[in-house]
Amino acid sequence: MSGFTDIRRGGWVARLPERYLPYILLARLDRPIGAWLLFLPGLWAICLTAHGLWQGLWLSVLFAIGSVVMRGAGCVVNDLWDRKMDAQVERTRGRPLAAGMVTPMQALLFLAGLCAVGLVILLLLNNTARWLGVLSLALVALYPLAKRVTWWPQLFLGFTFGWGALLGYAAAHGRLTWPAAALYLASILWILGYDTIYAHQDREDDTLIGVKSTARLFGKHTREALCLCYGAMFLLLLFAMAAFPLHHWGYWMMLLPAALLAWQVIRLDIDDPARCLALFKLNREVGLAVALAILVGWM
Repeated sequence: MSGFTDIRRGGWVARLPERYLPYILLARLDRPIGAWLLFLPGLWAICLTAHGLWQGLWLSVLFAIGSVVMRGAGCVVNDLWDRKMDAQVERTRGRPLAAGMVTPMQALLFLAGLCAVGLVILLLLNNTARWLGVLSLALVALYPLAKRVTWWPQLFLGFTFGWGALLGYAAAHGRLTWPAAALYLASILWILGYDTIYAHQDREDDTLIGVKSTARLFGKHTREALCLCYGAMFLLLLFAMAAFPLHHWGYWMMLLPAALLAWQVIRLDIDDPARCLALFKLNREVGLAVALAILVGWM
């Protein structure tokens, strides 16, 4: 594939039978960063509210598997909506549906299989979490429309990916209380920030084909927008943590994710797609550092 793309055909993917490759690429299993970012808000909530080590580990495993499966399902839905637009964008024209490697019917059957696995995981959770999981399907289905009707598709992705904070909180705590809202809002702002960085990879192509994004909306003011998003996210996380009897070392540990967020703002170059992708991927470490800070606070 010529030009800039984030599709990865090397590594373990290259060792699989060729017939599986289109489905691996369709579910983005070659790029697990999306599953990580879907998993992390739920992990924060589990770390804050789990009743003991074993419940925390059990829910973390379920959410990890669920994140891989449902991120894959979301990618299939997204690519079904966007297959014609994807064919016009350099980074995405090699995606299986856009390139004709998979038919829409094959993609739908694959989607059904992923959703079946997700349903099994959902049934292992409590009733509150189950209903939240069902409600999340509406967000997954509607997100691909956002870029067609609004300049804020990254915000809609925040509503969708950040939902894991509510789901994880309900799964561990049994019900939603006000810190869950703070976690959810923090997740939304974090996602708005990092997905704006990600969208700068496609800014020029998006302009040509009329796709809207916060990358285009913020433009040269993206750094200032990131400061607002990440700063408010950080304060909301501290607000949620303050509802629990955490040791002060947990708050000191929050300096690590703060430094990683600041690094993204400092190093941002909106005209360098490779750097935008690298800074976007750094958010896995941001999310893990937040989870670590919460765990340290419980020690």
